[in-house]
Amino acid sequence: MMLNFFSLLVIGIAVLIATPVLFIFTSIFSDAGEVWQHLASTVLQDYITNSLWLILGVGTGVLVIGVGTAWLVTMCNFWLRGLFEWALLLPLAAPAYLLAYTYTNMLDYFGPVQTTLRKIFNWTSVQDYWFPTIRSLPGAIAMLTLVLYPYVYMLARVAFLEQSTGTLEASRSLGCTPLRSFWAIALPLARPSIMAGLALALMETLNDFGTVSYFGVTTFTTGIYRTWLGLGQRAAAAQLAAFLMIFVLILIILERWSRSQARYYQTGARRQQTSRYNLNYLQAGLAWIACFIPLALGFIAPGLYLFQMTWNNLDQAFENNFFNLAQNSLILSCLSAFVAVFFSLIIAYVQRLQAEPVVNAAVRIAGMGYAIPGSVIAVGVLIPLGNFDNWIDAWLRTNFNISTGLLVSGTITGLIFAYLVRFFAVSLGAIESSLQKIKPSLDDAARSLGHNPFSNLVTIHTPMMWGGILTAGMLVFVDVMKELPATLVMRPFNFDTLAIRVYQYASDERLVEAAAPALAIILVGIIPVIFLSVKITNHR
Repeated sequence: MMLNFFSLLVIGIAVLIATPVLFIFTSIFSDAGEVWQHLASTVLQDYITNSLWLILGVGTGVLVIGVGTAWLVTMCNFWLRGLFEWALLLPLAAPAYLLAYTYTNMLDYFGPVQTTLRKIFNWTSVQDYWFPTIRSLPGAIAMLTLVLYPYVYMLARVAFLEQSTGTLEASRSLGCTPLRSFWAIALPLARPSIMAGLALALMETLNDFGTVSYFGVTTFTTGIYRTWLGLGQRAAAAQLAAFLMIFVLILIILERWSRSQARYYQTGARRQQTSRYNLNYLQAGLAWIACFIPLALGFIAPGLYLFQMTWNNLDQAFENNFFNLAQNSLILSCLSAFVAVFFSLIIAYVQRLQAEPVVNAAVRIAGMGYAIPGSVIAVGVLIPLGNFDNWIDAWLRTNFNISTGLLVSGTITGLIFAYLVRFFAVSLGAIESSLQKIKPSLDDAARSLGHNPFSNLVTIHTPMMWGGILTAGMLVFVDVMKELPATLVMRPFNFDTLAIRVYQYASDERLVEAAAPALAIILVGIIPVIFLSVKITNHR
């Protein structure tokens, strides 16, 4: 009876978390009236075209950089290879919209790059030279590529580390060059992991709002925001969100299909250390350049520029309610991390106790939100919560002549619920991984000593998986700290965060004031990057 109750509890939690996503699905069949027809005849084609170009450009970029650098640091010897192993993950700490704001200021006419070029070549005006425009679709592709390639790099590197040394040594004995071994042996074996990293990068591309909005690139995320807040059309915004979800589902299906078309198996155990290729001076120099360029462009250059701006303008950096914004961000991140970890523990533990098909299906449903962009989640949360608030208010007005106003929507509670839907899978994955390392025989031993399921979780399992719990909370904490689309749509009135303030300042071309909040977000984002690097290094 206890386990049946827990199973129903898990199903209820899963349905609650999946409600916004299911609501967006059902909105496909709703009637948005003339607004949807207007969108379809004017801007919908631009949304589709730009989104496809973003997927194609970012996908190509992250594959080339992520797979190439992962192979170099794993299988080749060159100067500072050990440093690049973990440093190549650092761009993951910087959201793409921060790079967009920073590079726009750096590459502007009065920015340091063009100013230096004019001094060196004695150019007097813009007519004397040509300079690429950063605020464009190619510029957005470049910014997203620089911050999203670590997804592919991280998973590809783990796959290369796990590959059988015997297979690679056999290819060497047959006369394969390092390049041929990469194409014929290592790349096919790592294909499932690479495709998983690519899918994550492309879903984050579709989720981006700050970069494409700042660069003036119309995509589904900008369209949802404008339709919702600009036109005030909830139904049309929901249908745009549903359209974007179709793109995401196609990505998921293609990723699963690609991995299922070919299966690769290792033959033999992996040794502790794979012998690396020794490169000549020219090859080692090219390998160093190939690893340094994405690191420099994706983290070092923008990080140093933001630090310099903050240091040179300390009198303005911490004004304008900086600490209040930091406090708001910390409150949202801490509460969201606690809620996500709490529900993840319940679902993962009940799945361990009673792995029935309905429970497993509920777990998968609860994790759907991570594949859905934040702007879609915001629409899926606000409309049902708004309807619920209106229903409560109407009922109390009718029966008690009392008006409640907005109880949930437009509040911190509604925003945290949106974060829970969006990042629940991150927390659940970390806790599931930690819980699976505990032998099932320990559960039987605890029950024989009189422990019920609840006391077993609290007194035995939780202390043993404390590292996984902290990891889950930390990852959700940092994701919420960086999140922009859902926060921008759902934040309570007069309740801004560091990410919102950076977006507002950058939109007003006030990067000096935006430098300190942007630098704070990057510094916080470094925490999980260091953790991931240590975890991958210890994986050998």
